[in-house]
Amino acid sequence: MTTDTATPKEVAAYLHTSEAGLAQLRYRGVGPKFVRVGPRKVIYRWADVHAYLDANTCQRTDDPRGAA
Repeated sequence: MTTDTATPKEVAAYLHTSEAGLAQLRYRGVGPKFVRVGPRKVIYRWADVHAYLDANTCQRTDDPRGAA
C-alpha cells in the first residue's frame, strides 16, 4: 500500500474533524478532492488534502476563503 493516499478516518483526524463532518464537506462539494474507489469507498490523496489547506489558509478573520 502506498502512503500518498489516506482513508477518511485518517484525513478527519488530520483536519481535527469527525468522519461525519468530512462526509458533509464531500456532500457539499467544499472539502478536499477525493477519489471514489467503488460505490461506497472513498480515499484521499495527501497532496489534495494539503492543497485544500493551502486554498483555505487565511491571513485575517474577515477573509472569505475560510468560509464554507
